[in-house]
Amino acid sequence: MSDQSYLILALILYFAVMVAIGIFAYRRTTDHEGYMLAGRKLPSWAAALSAGASDMSGWLMMGLPGAIYLAGLIEAWIAVGLTIGAYLNWRLVAPRLRSYTEVAKNSITIPSFFENRLHDSSRLLRVASGVIVLVFFTFYVSSMMVAGGEFFRLAFDTPYVTGMLIVAGVTLLYTLIGGFLGASLTDVVQGGMMLFALLIVPIIALFSLGGVGEAVTVIRDVDPSRLSLIGGETLTAATVIGLVSALAWGLGYFGQPHVIVRFMALRNPASATAARRIGIGWMILSLAGAVAAGLVGIAYFNNTEHELGNPEHVVLALSQILLHPLIVGFVFAAVLAAIMSTVSSQLIVSSSAFVEDLYQVFGRTTSQKALLLMGRVCVLVVAIIATLLALNPGGTILELVAFAWAGFGASFGPVILLSLFWRRLTNWGALAGMVVGAATVFLWSSYGPEIFGASLYEIIPGFIANVVVAVVVSRFTYRENAEMEREFTLAVETARRKKAAA
Repeated sequence: MSDQSYLILALILYFAVMVAIGIFAYRRTTDHEGYMLAGRKLPSWAAALSAGASDMSGWLMMGLPGAIYLAGLIEAWIAVGLTIGAYLNWRLVAPRLRSYTEVAKNSITIPSFFENRLHDSSRLLRVASGVIVLVFFTFYVSSMMVAGGEFFRLAFDTPYVTGMLIVAGVTLLYTLIGGFLGASLTDVVQGGMMLFALLIVPIIALFSLGGVGEAVTVIRDVDPSRLSLIGGETLTAATVIGLVSALAWGLGYFGQPHVIVRFMALRNPASATAARRIGIGWMILSLAGAVAAGLVGIAYFNNTEHELGNPEHVVLALSQILLHPLIVGFVFAAVLAAIMSTVSSQLIVSSSAFVEDLYQVFGRTTSQKALLLMGRVCVLVVAIIATLLALNPGGTILELVAFAWAGFGASFGPVILLSLFWRRLTNWGALAGMVVGAATVFLWSSYGPEIFGASLYEIIPGFIANVVVAVVVSRFTYRENAEMEREFTLAVETARRKKAAA
């Protein structure tokens, strides 16, 4: 068999497994709630791995190694910030959100939770949340389509658009039929594939270079600053801003709907402990592998006759050079897994935002079968719009993901935290903070660097603005509500009791 035949065989096997899982999930999905949240019966291991795989996306396999290859270890602070943020998210948010969403009228989406938690009779909070989900997820899914197109262009020398459409088509197929359960189970398989690829590629590359010592020597000869966590010998103001921006990626975790929806789907609040341990273990190994791949790539492509065109292709290029074609096929499939796991999860959350938080909120009543169909139609529509946006991508994969990540982190993150840990948050405070946070991300992304002369990550001003506005407005609009107080106390006690019993 030719090398290309091995690649195609591996990808066909991967696609077949994804579709088979989608069919398996389809047979176990009978109503709208099952399609959106798997009946709140997701095991801790599935929640952990699916949250990690859907969270990391194509930037883990392409964006982060590419950034490390270009700038060195200073970009690793993103990985540090993400690990800290993910740990705190699992530890603080997961058990209480699982408890509170059930107490708050069995909420199955983040916007519905906000409305039920804050007793918002105006419905504006839920509608605004649903719109934010649809807007930012359309951008997010579009960034993954870009990654898919870039992948196929490198792997098979196909046109960018052709590759993008293949990724969109297969992901759409198993997401349409499998729903949340299908997306979660495919995420588990995809998470394992991503971890395998990110461990085997840098290890084999190190052996080919003669070990860690040889690799470090070559990197120092190329540019000693690549091995510095501060990008050089001295710490400048620009470097400090860069470090703070990198660490601030961790703030985004508190507001990512496709991640925190896994908390809502857990069997019970106590499951969050085991899920946290599994998820953070997977995350540390995967991020370490991505950083190592970028660094080893610097040494390899500067110490051999091989050349690297696009830094974001470093993992793919190393695997093509060093591994058997069949293994290369599975590494390539792992890159696709990173992309497709995120797309599937985001399509499901986008669908739930439309059906649960925009369509039904205006008083529409319909059967579970009709809602199920409408949810699938929404998945299709969002995928089509995201694909159209990806036809002419602007920026790198990391830049595209960074914008959507900041949008969710700044608009939803503070409201999630305040909803779970502050009794006096009001619906008007949450709405004002959310809108200001989202608007700040858009404005800072467009004008911040020009006005302030610093490339501070937009999630930081957006997050701060949200918190300040939400607290100030809540102070002025708070009115004591006995039912809200009772629900808050019940949610806290339930989460604590379940955790103690585990």
